[in-house]
Amino acid sequence: MTTTNGDSRDALDAVDYDPIDHLNALFSHPSTLSTVSTVSSRLQTYGQQLDSDISVLVAAQTSSDNDAVQRIQDAKADLAALFSRIEGVRTRALETERTITEMTADIKRLDSTKKNLTLSMTALKRLQMLTTAYEQLLGLSKSRQYKECAHLLQAVIQLMAHFKSYRSIDQIATLSKNVAELQREMLEQVCEDFELAFAKSEVQQKRGMLSEACMVIDALGDHARSRLITWYCNTQLREYRQIFRGNDEAGSLDNIARRYSWFNRMLKTYDAEHAGLFPAHWRVNEMLANSFCEGTREDYKGILQRSMRRTDGQPPDVNLLLSCLQETLDFEHTLEKRFSVAESRSSMDTVTSSTDDRRSGFSQAISEAFEPYLSIWVESQDKQLSTLIPRYRMQPIRQQDEEFHSQLVMPSSTELFNHYRITFAQCAKLSTGNKLLELSKTFAKYLDLYAQQVLFHSLSERGAGQGPSTEETVIIINTADYCYQTTNQLEDKIKSRIDEDVREQVDLQSSADAFLGVASAAVRALVHSAEVDCDPAWREMRNVAWSKMESVGDQSGYVSVLLQQLNSRSKEILSYLHKQQYARAYCDNLVDAVTTTYINNIVVCRPIPETGAEQMLLDSYVLKKGFNGLLTINAESETQPNQAFVKRVQQTTSKLDPILKTLQVRSSPPEGLVQAYLIHIRDKSEGNFRKMLELKGITRRQEQSSLVELFNVHKATATNEGLPAANPQISALNLAAPASTAASGLAALKETAASHSSPSLPARFDPTNFGSALMDAARQGVDRFGSPHLGGPGASSTSIASRTTSPPPGGMEDGDRGPASLNENLKNLGKFFRRDGNSFGGFGR
Repeated sequence: MTTTNGDSRDALDAVDYDPIDHLNALFSHPSTLSTVSTVSSRLQTYGQQLDSDISVLVAAQTSSDNDAVQRIQDAKADLAALFSRIEGVRTRALETERTITEMTADIKRLDSTKKNLTLSMTALKRLQMLTTAYEQLLGLSKSRQYKECAHLLQAVIQLMAHFKSYRSIDQIATLSKNVAELQREMLEQVCEDFELAFAKSEVQQKRGMLSEACMVIDALGDHARSRLITWYCNTQLREYRQIFRGNDEAGSLDNIARRYSWFNRMLKTYDAEHAGLFPAHWRVNEMLANSFCEGTREDYKGILQRSMRRTDGQPPDVNLLLSCLQETLDFEHTLEKRFSVAESRSSMDTVTSSTDDRRSGFSQAISEAFEPYLSIWVESQDKQLSTLIPRYRMQPIRQQDEEFHSQLVMPSSTELFNHYRITFAQCAKLSTGNKLLELSKTFAKYLDLYAQQVLFHSLSERGAGQGPSTEETVIIINTADYCYQTTNQLEDKIKSRIDEDVREQVDLQSSADAFLGVASAAVRALVHSAEVDCDPAWREMRNVAWSKMESVGDQSGYVSVLLQQLNSRSKEILSYLHKQQYARAYCDNLVDAVTTTYINNIVVCRPIPETGAEQMLLDSYVLKKGFNGLLTINAESETQPNQAFVKRVQQTTSKLDPILKTLQVRSSPPEGLVQAYLIHIRDKSEGNFRKMLELKGITRRQEQSSLVELFNVHKATATNEGLPAANPQISALNLAAPASTAASGLAALKETAASHSSPSLPARFDPTNFGSALMDAARQGVDRFGSPHLGGPGASSTSIASRTTSPPPGGMEDGDRGPASLNENLKNLGKFFRRDGNSFGGFGR
């Protein structure tokens, strides 16, 4: 087979071998059939060869299996022999163990006997020592040799502890009873010696004996020491109780100073005469002071309760209460200083033996009695603060002889917070619970009043109808910022001291927001003062004959005047604003205000044809570029503009582009104008579309009607289906004022301002109206100030005065004309102005 086809062996070995394919390969042609016999012969030979190979392999495998079976049998026999040897070893080991146990049994019995004998000898020796020590102690105690008694007593007590387990033996039980009786007798004897010595005034003569007697008390343990100290304290304070508890006059609050003077003399007597009697670690003087404090505290509680139940119904005099409270705090501070804060005051009935016990100080040891009556004190603080606000309101923003600097604040603010600091420290010593919470609410009340009736009043209606100067406005900003910082620090301080269960009720954040609201209003006042300087430029803009302009040239003349006035005024104002957040707020609001004023003047300058709109668009680009360096106007010449501010400028001034780009499109063909409106203004309001037509000067009804009809057709298409109903910026435009011309633009703007029907600025700044306008804007809500975040991307550009329709009659005097509403608006404005992540210094300034 292998000679006929070289790969036939491989084919035969294949898994999918098919003999038909093999036969077809061998006999692929009829001529090959002549080799059938030859192939058959070779196949038979190959088959025989395969049978022979198989027989050989089967024989070899059978022989191999027999060998494996033999080896397994041999291994089993060897394993059985091994197990037999192991069992023999184990048997011999057990026999050896029994032999050794028998050999050592006597030794173990001997060891046990020796141990018991040793214990018995030790017990007998200790019993002998105990009996001897007891007999010696009995004799020494009668002769009052306390120093030797103390050492023997310690030994007796220690030896007696070894016989606790032997008390079932009658002799040991009798001895234990005798020892306990001796301890009791020695305690009584020592106490009797102390009582006689103090009763006969023989303390100095018996100082040595009494001092040694204290060693015996130490050996007797905690209960003995507690009894002697308690007796001593009661003895020393007996006279005090007789004087101040049995005498209504001496025990009244008026004589509180006498109590403390009496005890101070008592401490001096202790230091001079009794300190040497007691061991230092007993701290007897501290226990005496604590006993005095506990008794005095209970006396005060009774006195205050009786005073509250008086028939006339009048509470204790506040001044007397505060005087007593202050004297008590001073006395407690003296005790704290003497015994140190780390040491504790311990109750006489809880004295423990451990000299390492941690103890609390004397804080509130007596003043705790005043805590339920602190509401009277809080009310007195309320009355005192109510007298400060009118006085602060009458003070000038800056003293005449005080030199101005960019961080100057009003003196009343530092005075107010200094008063708060002292009051808070006093209250925190007495109460960290509801009374401190009440005080925090009082603080919040007068912080709100200070923001409204002092700072905001100074900003709006100071003096004879005159608004504050630029320097005074900056001082108001600094003061409001200082109050904002310090109010937050005060809140943190109160929360760190007040009890946890009322901590969440402490809230001075709304008061802090009120101060930020004042700062916001002051920044807008500075913006308004800069706007006033721009009146000549706006007047020049309104005098330009926009409707007759034939070509577009360089920037208009009013643009240079406007930028010059803004830069000059802003350079001065920004030099005063030392905090970047207020400088940025000023610049943001100034750009907002100028942009809005520009839009208002576009309305006044109508009609504005295509050429005029193109010129205005060019002018607006020049203004945008001029605005970019406003924030860094006082920086070095190489300083690059602030990119965040540049982005804000672009966002704010972009409000001009849709109006001007729409106005510069010709009305013919009409589809071009309609499409330009839909692209730039992007709303479907027919009213807004008519406003744009009027701005362009398309006033004829027929022409307007055809354009409006075309507009309605285009806005209904699928392309414009997603446009909003109205663009709020165009909806806010007021075209009720008559259109101006180059000759009558100023008069028209004045007429618009006088009629209060337009949001445009008045032609001339009137300081007598500014305060009322500012106040009216705050009263009527934050929305009149513009956007939700002063200096933020969405802030409105309208100034306070320009958004005010008419000044209210009169000003805010003594918090009238809705102070609650005004204060709420200030808080809301402050929330908008607040910057996240501001960190301030420590409480106070």
